[in-house]
Amino acid sequence: MAIINEKKLKFKIPEGKKKERIDIFLANSIENSTRSKIQKLIKANLVTVNGKTVKANYQIVPFDEIEVVIPVTPRPDKVEPENIPLDIVYEDQYLLVINKPAGMVVHPAPGNYTGTLVHALLYYTDNLSNLNDEETRAGLVHRIDKDTSGLLVVAKDDYTHAKLGKYFANHSIRREYWAVCWGRMGNKKGEITGNIARSKSDRKKFAVSKSGGKHAHTFYEVMEEFEFASLIKLKLKTGRTHQIRVHLSSIGHPVFGDPVYGGRRINAGTNIQNIKMIVNNLLEIMPRQALHAKTLGFTHPVTKEEMNFDSKLPDDFLKLLNLLRSRSGDFS
Repeated sequence: MAIINEKKLKFKIPEGKKKERIDIFLANSIENSTRSKIQKLIKANLVTVNGKTVKANYQIVPFDEIEVVIPVTPRPDKVEPENIPLDIVYEDQYLLVINKPAGMVVHPAPGNYTGTLVHALLYYTDNLSNLNDEETRAGLVHRIDKDTSGLLVVAKDDYTHAKLGKYFANHSIRREYWAVCWGRMGNKKGEITGNIARSKSDRKKFAVSKSGGKHAHTFYEVMEEFEFASLIKLKLKTGRTHQIRVHLSSIGHPVFGDPVYGGRRINAGTNIQNIKMIVNNLLEIMPRQALHAKTLGFTHPVTKEEMNFDSKLPDDFLKLLNLLRSRSGDFS
């Protein structure tokens, strides 16, 4: 396979690193990547371990030297519509409510110039707001992370977009997230506050900051407790980037499976030897953060009707919950 534009990434697996499938490891280690993209690179023989090609189910071990060749696609001049299925929860002449799957990037950005929600929306309809004056964000009023699933509202005209934007700015949008987090919470209900700023050690991450950043406020409620994890629902008083993930990590209960904020390490004082095997199995099922934007509510900008939407948990989330329940039952 001849590649004209490419970038090479190298990884050396440190001593003490547990075994893990190489496609999962690379998807969690390379920014703007997904497991399916990594598997395509592996099939094209663009991933080597110690100089040899491997299969996607190869288990990495300490001291492995991995090299990944990534073809670099130049940024297109225009965002072209793409026939990508959409899970449309609601639609009228003013707006859409979409249930976004995990793994889908919301808008084009470096490393993701195709396959985004915007590409799918442009194919689905010609009626999208352009209040941002950016085609790459056509219709988008807000966003959720690539590997977070759940509900998003999309505006079809600039008036609707502006009104919805004000709802988000004054925190009148009603949103509820569900998450599986590590450990059992000390209180059944609580709140987390703490300014969020870019991490000083890694500019791609965010962290709670005592000396800067933006105020952030999260409410949580425990719904179920398991042997070493909890199912919680969360409401945001503010809407900062990675807010839920950063806040839960800051109190020692990171979102299960979160590759960025400690959710792929055994946490919360659990007995490592007793649960190591089951945790590894659960992490195979949930190669992303177990976080879902489950409900969304707002006053319709035009009709003034109260709109409330709910969404089903995705299959990987449900499978994770069922296995946690079957092992330990409900401890609540």
